[in-house]
Amino acid sequence: MTSRTSALLAALLAAASVACGSAPADTSGAPADEPLASATITGGTNTGSQPQTTSPVSGPSAQLLDGGSGSGDGSGKASSGGDLAPASSSAGNDVASAAATPAPGAPPSLERQVAAKLGLGTNFLVGLGNDNTASSDENLAGAYTLGQKLDIHYLYLAGMNWPSWNSPAGSYVTIHANAAKAHGVVPMFTLYQAASYGENNLGAFDTDSFMTQYWTGVRLLFQKLGAFGAPAMVHVEPDLWGFAQRHSEQPSGTPMKVGSLVPECSDLPSDVSGMARCVIRLSRQLAPKVVIGLSASSFGAYTNGYSDPTRIGNFMKLVGAADGDITVLETLDRDAGCFEKASDGNCQRGGSFYWDEANVAHPNFHDHLAYAKIIRNVIGKPLLWWQMPLGVPANTAGYTGHYRDNRVRYFFNHPGEFAAVGGIGAVFGTGAVHQTDVTSDGGQFKNAVTGYYAAPAALP
Repeated sequence: MTSRTSALLAALLAAASVACGSAPADTSGAPADEPLASATITGGTNTGSQPQTTSPVSGPSAQLLDGGSGSGDGSGKASSGGDLAPASSSAGNDVASAAATPAPGAPPSLERQVAAKLGLGTNFLVGLGNDNTASSDENLAGAYTLGQKLDIHYLYLAGMNWPSWNSPAGSYVTIHANAAKAHGVVPMFTLYQAASYGENNLGAFDTDSFMTQYWTGVRLLFQKLGAFGAPAMVHVEPDLWGFAQRHSEQPSGTPMKVGSLVPECSDLPSDVSGMARCVIRLSRQLAPKVVIGLSASSFGAYTNGYSDPTRIGNFMKLVGAADGDITVLETLDRDAGCFEKASDGNCQRGGSFYWDEANVAHPNFHDHLAYAKIIRNVIGKPLLWWQMPLGVPANTAGYTGHYRDNRVRYFFNHPGEFAAVGGIGAVFGTGAVHQTDVTSDGGQFKNAVTGYYAAPAALP
């Protein structure tokens, strides 16, 4: 077995961004002069699920996978920072502080059903991912070094050549799934093959050459997870659905090769909805213990200048997202300070990224949670927050490897709010190089998860 470094993933992750607004950065609620390396989580009641550990990401080194675009800032996508309407106008529903406990004798909620399928109890789940180290030992991933067991560990399967990262083909999945299981953690894989020839190159999906290779990777993933034989999670193509919706709000407007290349899906349409449903179908048939979900990309549709969760949710239903188990959301894909500093090529978007923790100025966390609740209700599937940035609160933007953000602090002070809108969990991790991580956050995440598991939030 060989494990390789994640420098390539870092390059490709630069293309996996989520969208931008245009307002200047909002620093409302930022703590005064709190140093990036030493800020701690204070206030609020911690709630969530059982801890788990994660293994380092191993993958190819320094070139883009299969000619990926390497566009850096994901130009044209939304940031999930300044593109959310105020909660009062976008949702009309208050954000509850905690999830309601199911009534005695009532069937378990979908959120609890998903957690049960994962073997993870009834608490809101927490995870970490994309946390490779320079070590070749997958057991030394950042998530496994916290001294507190998490619930989920996620890794990218980036590009079309991920099956060759280890030998025999596809054993990267087996290696890391086994490592997670050994640490008592559920493995999660983010399938990110769509960006191999440019993340907005939808024409490639209507060619036999691209899609033959694409479906080979999908099939291999589920074959390996089927052989693994234990609960696992698969997150399918973070940005593809947003680009498809922007191309056409009718799935038939985005043709893709499906049934002609995948016999199990010969009855499905040759478009983006057939593609999504086919991935989920192969999951069910080849790896029935997998929990699977698509991303609801915030840049898929805008109304009056704001990301429109109703339109996005309805498009995702047309695509087939309700066939899955969960819907994946993001708050932001990089530290807020990286965008505020604007000196890193991976962080070149306008918008307001440092949300108001008092939930008075906009954008704020209640704006996002109201948005998330609409997504949950329209699609009808529990939510998982993914790739939540790890930055530490401060009054200044910070610098490479130490950018500021306040999402860790807000989440661990208010986990019940995320559960109350239909969430099953949140997994944290970097979405590009140069971001704050668990080795550079002054122990913020480690301390936060330790406190959280002492009083975890219950699922609805």
